[in-house]
Amino acid sequence: WSCPCPREQRWELQPLVRSDLSVLCSFGHSLTLGRALEAMECDPNVGAIILTGSQKAFAAGADIKEMQKKTFQQCYRGGFLAGWDKVATVRKPIIAAVNGYALGGGCELAMMCDIIYAGEKAQFGQPEILLGTIPGAGGTQRLTRAVGKSLAMEMVLTGDQISAQEAKEAGLVSKVYPVDKLLDAAIACAEKIARNSKLVAAMAKESVNAAFETTLTEGNRTEKRLFYATFATNDREEGMTAFVEKRKAKFTDS
Repeated sequence: WSCPCPREQRWELQPLVRSDLSVLCSFGHSLTLGRALEAMECDPNVGAIILTGSQKAFAAGADIKEMQKKTFQQCYRGGFLAGWDKVATVRKPIIAAVNGYALGGGCELAMMCDIIYAGEKAQFGQPEILLGTIPGAGGTQRLTRAVGKSLAMEMVLTGDQISAQEAKEAGLVSKVYPVDKLLDAAIACAEKIARNSKLVAAMAKESVNAAFETTLTEGNRTEKRLFYATFATNDREEGMTAFVEKRKAKFTDS
């Protein structure tokens, strides 16, 4: 695991793939990812985060050998897979750059991100039913919200996968790129996001996420509260002043 980007850059790349295989849902690896995300969250120079894997797999899913002998008591007492929620609670924007397989926990991990870009050979799926279990890290919930009940039911109940293009048509991913162009596209998006105010970007992310967590009335109330809050920031004043003066805004994340 490494973060190869220079510290002065305003986006940061977090590779997900180990040297031996693309299994991410083991306890140790979820802790490693959580610590990496915490470090990026606290880094004032990072305005956006990219999660990616290899061309073969974004993340193939859970370590079945690790789960095979787990009991209900162990899962319940230990909060099995609870650590993956860290991805969904990061306040900075996260882009998933998905090549190859994103199955089970890999698909769930991608759906915890804010934007999903897919390589043209990517495959998405929740095949847990084939193992005698069900998704356990948000798959039944986030997939249904993303693609609707019918397709989510079909994928969860059959274990069938969908292609990158099918995922785009269903609303699961934003854009599809050639495999060798995917990461460059994700970096371009991250750079565009990072040029904006990190403070206001966090507010915008919170407001959009409220649409998934609350009623329309409550979501609109959250949006209005955050919209008003931007008027207490220096960046809102700078952005509007720069627009009026026809110059580029110089945000200070304050």
